[in-house]
Amino acid sequence: MARVAIVTGGTRGIGRAICEALEADGFKVVANYAGNEEKARAFTEETGIPAYKWDVGDHEAVVDGCAQVASEIGPIDVVVNNAGITRDGTLLKMSYDDWTDVMRVNLGGCFNMAKACFPAMKDAKWGRIINIGSINGQAGQYGQVNYAAAKSGIHGFTKALAQEGARFNITVNAIAPGYIDTDMVAAVPENVLEKIVARIPVGRLGQASEIARGVSFLASEQAGFVTGSTLSINGGQHMY
Repeated sequence: MARVAIVTGGTRGIGRAICEALEADGFKVVANYAGNEEKARAFTEETGIPAYKWDVGDHEAVVDGCAQVASEIGPIDVVVNNAGITRDGTLLKMSYDDWTDVMRVNLGGCFNMAKACFPAMKDAKWGRIINIGSINGQAGQYGQVNYAAAKSGIHGFTKALAQEGARFNITVNAIAPGYIDTDMVAAVPENVLEKIVARIPVGRLGQASEIARGVSFLASEQAGFVTGSTLSINGGQHMY
């Protein structure tokens, strides 16, 4: 019987690429999304992958949503915490809501999804939790104290939860993408984007499919001895 994988923020960009890769690997895949119903409908029509709507930053909505998926599709074996938002600005210009919104969704979403799915994984003695961090959570980024803090928190969350999950055969890992050719990056002004690419040793933006291949490995049976790790996929832009 195929294992069930859920990808938050799964209908666009990196999330969509992850959904498609996991489906190709034989998982029964579910995408979660928060806002754009038209894009979600088009995604399901194009891929055949069902999409469920809830805000990952809303704890009760996550618990209810995951219970619905478990009832309609099957117990969730793999969680990919990909959903994220930006509210960029320097600290002097950043509002308290800009801070809390990003922390609630980007970091809180990881807690909410893990909290909802961990018990069933524990009972099944198998699970994969894969958290999408960021190069900016590792190196910091001007104008992103909220985003960088949340993504950095994801890396610490990953290491701590990995220690709790290990004895139940639940692995918890993170991927830290660099700058990837998605709609979010496409919105960056061209002159700024040129400067970003100039700092990437391989000389190009990454592709969403390259992040998806990392997720594909971490979700596999073969990755059972990998836990508490962060895989940096950034073209050599940040190494440590």
